[in-house]
Amino acid sequence: MSTLAILGGEPVRRKPFSPWPQYQASDIDRIVKTVESRHWGGYPLPTALAQEFCASFAELQGVKYALPVANGTVAITVALQAAGIGFGDEVIVPAFTWDGTATAALAMGAVPVFADIDPDTYCLDVESVRRAITPRTKAIVPVHLAMRFAEMDGLLKLAAEHGLTLIEDCAHAHGGSYRHRGAGSIGDIGCFSFQESKLMTSGEGGMVTTNKLEHYEALQTVVNCGRASITDQFGQRLIGLNYRMTDLQIALLIGQIERLPGLRQKRAERAALLSELMAGIPHVRPLPAQPAVTLPTHYCYVFQYRPEPGRPAPHRDLFVAALEKEGIPCDGRFYEAVYRSDLFYATPANCAQLALGRDEAMDYSRCSCPVSERAAYDESVWLFQFCLIGDEEDVRDLARAIGKVAENLEVLARQNPSLAGVKAMGRAQRARVERAKNY
Repeated sequence: MSTLAILGGEPVRRKPFSPWPQYQASDIDRIVKTVESRHWGGYPLPTALAQEFCASFAELQGVKYALPVANGTVAITVALQAAGIGFGDEVIVPAFTWDGTATAALAMGAVPVFADIDPDTYCLDVESVRRAITPRTKAIVPVHLAMRFAEMDGLLKLAAEHGLTLIEDCAHAHGGSYRHRGAGSIGDIGCFSFQESKLMTSGEGGMVTTNKLEHYEALQTVVNCGRASITDQFGQRLIGLNYRMTDLQIALLIGQIERLPGLRQKRAERAALLSELMAGIPHVRPLPAQPAVTLPTHYCYVFQYRPEPGRPAPHRDLFVAALEKEGIPCDGRFYEAVYRSDLFYATPANCAQLALGRDEAMDYSRCSCPVSERAAYDESVWLFQFCLIGDEEDVRDLARAIGKVAENLEVLARQNPSLAGVKAMGRAQRARVERAKNY
């Protein structure tokens, strides 16, 4: 066995992976034309350029209506408001996701309630959601995470049984489909992010989608400073803010949607090859295939670190640090259990809805979602999507590096590199990951 790079050996790879974001000459031409048009803002909503993009995005996802917004967290916020979620209402969210899924509910005066995830998809577990429903519950926000979809059949049935709104967080799912239905077209409203790391990006930005005109009109009003919607068939009057996207962002996104199908196909092929190559590697487990996913999309490739019980093995974080030293961009603690995250600072003192009208205030320190905590702190390993858009040799390097570290677990556990060194690597790694993952 060759010496691990973290222990002084030669890394598997020194060559950088494909750059991200990607652009083409036509993007620059379109940006220049937009600048020269002297119309850079997002008003009137939607602008002519936005209408072109929204029609293409709606067709891509198989949905009737699409509306651009400022970012992915705003997309969830306006979806909740348009759906009538009010002060003190409970919104069930997965414990294993980006904090914005839950903080968007807090911003609307709602109370996020955490449910656990399925161990094979890392998406909301239907039975855990069922147990979390109370008379205060008004909505469920499943997240299609990384490379898998939430089990929407079960969630749709559960929502119908209890009269709940179902809002899909599709920040990782551009171009993907579940049982031949596009992400964002299955529930009542879909929410997308165009942050820089996402599969389509304009640096920042987001999109809300729906098949219901009533929701679409409400979304327009909320996004466009409270103005009446274009069609105004339902006569809704809601408090609105300026959540509009600019035409400069739209100009970039038109090129992004043109490139998405080809990149999606390449990621799917590379991910399938990586799963095949990892099949014989000990101590790791690719996420099992999900037959309900009829058009796969990969925001990240996620696998599970599962060292054989009873044998010396380092913690997942040291496994990831060793893998990174082999030249592989990766992360372990990509997401925390949200209720334990430093970014989720929700108390009755700063979020009155956690206490008012309740016999006992919501106390997130009591939350326990064991599968989410295992995924966050012990098991999940995330490889970034740009590792899957190069040539096949890139994928073979991924597998070689994973195999090299996995086969050296006992050596790594015995050597136990200095904690200070691992922490230093962790700081550099976290800085890059934060740039990569935030909405």
